[in-house]
Amino acid sequence: MFRRFTDHPASVNETYFQHMGMSFRFGGRMLVGALACFVHGFFPWLCLTRGSDTIRTLHHRMVAHRVVRPPAGLAPEHRAAAAGD
Repeated sequence: MFRRFTDHPASVNETYFQHMGMSFRFGGRMLVGALACFVHGFFPWLCLTRGSDTIRTLHHRMVAHRVVRPPAGLAPEHRAAAAGD
C-alpha cells in the first residue's frame, strides 16, 4: 500500500512531499490560468496571453525538462530506451 504513495514520485525523482508540493504549485498555476481565461472570455481585451503563457510554462517545466527514471526491474538493455536516451 505504501508503494502507491511513493512509486510515481520516485519515477520523477521526487519524494512524496516534494511531489505533493509540486502538484499543488502546478494546480495553483493552472487555476490562475483558468481564471484568466474566464476573464478573457468576458472581457476580450484583458488577459490576452495569460492562459497560453501558463500552458507553455507548465509544459516546459513538466514535460520538456522532466527527468524520468526507468521502471524498476527493466532489463539494462531497455533502460536507455525507456529513459528517452
